[in-house]
Amino acid sequence: MYNGGTAGLTYWSPNVNIFRDPRWGRGQETPGEDPVLSGKYAASYVRGLQGSDGDRLKVAASCKHFTAYDLDNWNGVDRFHFNAKVSKQDIEDTFDVPFRMCVMEGKVASVMCSYNQVNGVPTCADPNILKRTIRGEWRLNGYIVSDCDSVGVYYDTQHFTSTPEEAAADAIRAGLDLDCGPFLGLHTESAVQRGLLSEIDINNALVNTLTVQMRLGMFDGEPSSQPYGHLGPKDVCTPDHQELALEAARQGIVLLKNQGPSLPLSHIRHRTVAVIGPNSDVTVTMIGNYAGIACGYTTPLQGIGRYARTIHQQGCKDVACADDQLFGAAIDASRQADATILVMGLDQSIEAEALDRAGLLLPGRQQELVSKVSMASKGPTILVLMSGGPIDVAFAKNDPRIAAIIWAGYPGQAGGTAIADILFGTSNPGGKLPMTWYPQEYITNLPMTEMAMRPSQSKRYPGRTYRFYKGPVVYPFGHGMSYTNFVHTVANAPTVVAVPLDGRHGSINATISGKAIKVTHAKCNRLTLGVQVDVKNVGSKDGAHTLLVFSTPPAGHWAPHKQLVAFEKVHVPAGAQQRVGINIHVCKYLSVVDRSGTRRIPLGEHNIHIGGTKHSVSLHAATLGVIKS
Repeated sequence: MYNGGTAGLTYWSPNVNIFRDPRWGRGQETPGEDPVLSGKYAASYVRGLQGSDGDRLKVAASCKHFTAYDLDNWNGVDRFHFNAKVSKQDIEDTFDVPFRMCVMEGKVASVMCSYNQVNGVPTCADPNILKRTIRGEWRLNGYIVSDCDSVGVYYDTQHFTSTPEEAAADAIRAGLDLDCGPFLGLHTESAVQRGLLSEIDINNALVNTLTVQMRLGMFDGEPSSQPYGHLGPKDVCTPDHQELALEAARQGIVLLKNQGPSLPLSHIRHRTVAVIGPNSDVTVTMIGNYAGIACGYTTPLQGIGRYARTIHQQGCKDVACADDQLFGAAIDASRQADATILVMGLDQSIEAEALDRAGLLLPGRQQELVSKVSMASKGPTILVLMSGGPIDVAFAKNDPRIAAIIWAGYPGQAGGTAIADILFGTSNPGGKLPMTWYPQEYITNLPMTEMAMRPSQSKRYPGRTYRFYKGPVVYPFGHGMSYTNFVHTVANAPTVVAVPLDGRHGSINATISGKAIKVTHAKCNRLTLGVQVDVKNVGSKDGAHTLLVFSTPPAGHWAPHKQLVAFEKVHVPAGAQQRVGINIHVCKYLSVVDRSGTRRIPLGEHNIHIGGTKHSVSLHAATLGVIKS
């Protein structure tokens, strides 16, 4: 228990903020730009950490950073001073979604408030956010914690209150239970003495923190007699755990381009491989930020070395790639090899906590190295990218000499093995991009500080993420290829769904204003749209395929172009077919949010998109629910 006495049982993870702007240094920690994906990830991640033993906790997770926190340090604006101006509409249909799902579906034991202000109020001092929303509306069973020293930040840096006692009182009265940092410990007692705070307020905060300690078993005596008391150093880095790290890396790799197809490489035809690039032999880079100590690393060079003889040249001495001194040797290596693999991209010196990116292109002279090597290379040239955020690699996408592109993210300790397994076809790639890859031009006149999700023609504002941005992309959200081909057919789905109204809300006509029903006026409980999809693997390799199900609501000024409503991973052997059942909760996923922040179900034709397949379903209001197939 307590990690051998060196840590507690509360984990301030996961980060489920929306990856709103591609430059964000902490985007790498998040599940991506889509609120539903982030929410499902949040709930699943939390259940995995906390266990499934009722009210008892294995460890206590915390969803962070609430809310609209997605800027670290850009163009002289940092997270400690930033006031995020966010519309009610964007709060309801984008920023709050992952946190609501985390609390209500994941039953998380904690939520962390953020450094920034939202509409002029620090999140850790806002009773609307903490008391009314997280604890009141979503019914958090647990504690609310500040990001580290947030209370001190809004007193010292934002000057939100004139005395430290007022700052302490504001936080606790707003619903903060725990301060990561010294501020409340130093100033709360004098806040009580000055009458700004009552002892009852402090007791309420203590109840919320102590209850979680009790649920963790901290008052149950000798840990070895508790359910997890037998865990110890012998359970760390077991073969099963290391295999899981490898499998996660394999599943997380995305095949962006495969011309020809050129991949997979053949260990018979490609016996000598040039391995080039600043990320070709890295270790710590592969675990990104906020990682523990790895059991051991396999670098890309070592992984590829298990399949072929390698000629290694770094090409750039680091990812900044400030000069071309090492280019010559790299170009020579590519001339001698049967295939060339360039492992390029970013690391924490380019994107990190407290460091947002300036641009989306490969840093320094990396692009030049890739182009020069590909021109000289005797065999196919493969570009492997390590990064957390998207990179504008349009040059490589459009260059016929660059045969394939792979995005590995930051793949963890076994990244090198996973990359090599994909390159040589031992594993078939199945990953999909969790964010849009924009061209550099997208950010030219786009301040990170502008929070609006929706585009504005009058302001020449492009909008953000695949849900609202319609302009050119390098690779779209959800893109990802395979070494086989999958075909979808909708086998069974209703064409009409009647939305039953809750009779308690007066006249039907008032409820159906503007051809949309308020979610609060519908009987939502079991109202689902069931879709049966046949997925056929028409290629020659077994593979896993992720079905992404999008909905396009009836035209409305404030609706997204399309919205992810479900996703399901299915493994299909070559030549075989699998039927996948998908249930779409109508109120949660087919609703949209109007300008005042009210969630409504638009009536009329909704188009469900699965790959290249489209199915139309008409929603209409009914006082009695009837579903016709």
